[in-house]
Amino acid sequence: MNKDLLTLRDLTKEDIGAIIKRGEEFKRGSLKNVKSLEGKTIGLIFDKASTRTRVSFEVATHRSGGNAIFLTPSDTQIARGEPIKDTARILSSYLDGLIVRTYAQDQLEELAEWSRVPVINALTDLYHPCQILSDLMTVDEKRGTLDNLRVAWIGDGNNVANSWINAATILEFDLTMACPQAYEPKPDILADTSTNVKLVNTPQEAVRNATIIYTDVWASMGKEDETERRIKDFTGWQVDQSLIDLADKDVLVMHCLPAHRGEEITDEVMEGPRSIIFAQAENKLYAHQAILEMMIKP
Repeated sequence: MNKDLLTLRDLTKEDIGAIIKRGEEFKRGSLKNVKSLEGKTIGLIFDKASTRTRVSFEVATHRSGGNAIFLTPSDTQIARGEPIKDTARILSSYLDGLIVRTYAQDQLEELAEWSRVPVINALTDLYHPCQILSDLMTVDEKRGTLDNLRVAWIGDGNNVANSWINAATILEFDLTMACPQAYEPKPDILADTSTNVKLVNTPQEAVRNATIIYTDVWASMGKEDETERRIKDFTGWQVDQSLIDLADKDVLVMHCLPAHRGEEITDEVMEGPRSIIFAQAENKLYAHQAILEMMIKP
């Protein structure tokens, strides 16, 4: 395993399995006395707004016996033009780990290159690895296994979609993606996958026999100025009950939140018996505890 968690490709299949198992143990309460971060201080540098990711990482840090310091760009000299490599070297001399939520993946990679402590990707425009780890934990919790997993991705080929591609390649499960034309994942990300990842033309084709249906907002953070155009371009790509009915009878529905109810997903589906959306949000806390334990060494 690499020092940093910048994409899921930094983990092995065994690493992912260990994080899922450990997260489930944290959730069951069997590790209440485990303080793997005792005496450690973790810095959270967030360029982007966050509810679930920020709170779950802060609580995970405290539950593990550590301290969390939250910083926005305006709180640091980065906002005044300090080079990333200078900031990285200084912060990593004070802190035991950095959790970063930013825009450009290459900025995150530069930070990690110059940091002496582990850097964890809490979201960039290109990847969202910690989200998928908590999602996989939720799937394992609800299904009892990751075997015979068939995931249907419906919507924008965004950062969450890219991390699902990484996961499918590492764990070798079937991922079928239906994205409107011009909104598919980047060709270089698709090119670096196994044959069990495929693109199809319609949501209806994607969900046939799916065990998991996953969607996300049509306009991610930073794309808000495209909202009106995207609503038009994504007409017909909503996850509604008629789409659920085409999938496996025990299909589970996921969304990484926040959701725009009535756009990419209906209220009926979000609140319906197939939805595990709020379980996956809750499980970010436990998966993040497991990630921190694995990445931040004593």
